[in-house]
Amino acid sequence: MSTTLSAPRATAPGAATGTRTTKKGTPVTKIVVRTVIGLLLAAYAAVSLYPFLWMVSAAFKTNSEVQEGGHLIPHHPTLHTLTDTWNRLDFFDYFLNSVKVTVLTTVLVVVIYSAASYAFATLNFPGKKWLYRLFLVLLFVPGVVTLLPVVLLESKMDILGTHWGLILPGVNGSAPLAILMLTNSFNAVPGELREAARMDGAGELRIFTRIYLPLTRPALITIALLTAIPTWNEYQLARISLNDPSRYTLPIALQQLQSSNVVQYNSLMAAALIMVIPVIILFLCAQRYFVNGLVGAVKG
Repeated sequence: MSTTLSAPRATAPGAATGTRTTKKGTPVTKIVVRTVIGLLLAAYAAVSLYPFLWMVSAAFKTNSEVQEGGHLIPHHPTLHTLTDTWNRLDFFDYFLNSVKVTVLTTVLVVVIYSAASYAFATLNFPGKKWLYRLFLVLLFVPGVVTLLPVVLLESKMDILGTHWGLILPGVNGSAPLAILMLTNSFNAVPGELREAARMDGAGELRIFTRIYLPLTRPALITIALLTAIPTWNEYQLARISLNDPSRYTLPIALQQLQSSNVVQYNSLMAAALIMVIPVIILFLCAQRYFVNGLVGAVKG
């Protein structure tokens, strides 16, 4: 007696395990999970954005309309609040002071710590590992711990009350994170490029400026952003250090708007909007480099 063997029947995706699938073969459970996660993230984004939207709305309202509440969209939007806030309390001078402090701090951080990170990544010198570990430890030291020593040191250096009293601590405070990220990014650059450049007669400065800096541009822009934004928003040290109204920065200007007995909430929100607009523009312009810089630093 002969027997015949029949080919096994093809089973539909998910039939063996009892899992329901769509026409494209994606499990229904996975779709449900993705949908729930998307809804939760959308709800979180809405809750996070609401204070910002309220600030923007209040900046275009009158103070009485702000105090009424109950609606987000202004009934009678006006630019008077923004223009009036800009012209009050020498707001333009405060804006220029913030730009000056932020730009100088950011430029010094990028220039100094890119060179230091290049040395950590490519050169061998005594105490290199211990010095690098020291910067890693300093990364976990909160800035408030060093606030009093910084003020005392500024007083001895005779820079207390000047913009350098904000710039130099900002440069110093950015050292751990900048060196950590930039050193990892420089380590990711192939060493063959450096050796080939040396064979062509290039010195360390030329290798640094012509090879390493262009290849690590995302990391440099990331460090610039991570330095500029905290410097732009610096209040605590500025409140202690600056005593001359002509040298006040924008955070101090916001505090001045709250010092009166009657707080004009629309003016306060207009000032906050003016202060946050440059940060938003800066981040939107450098967003692609910012993400790539963070990814590159982690991979390094």
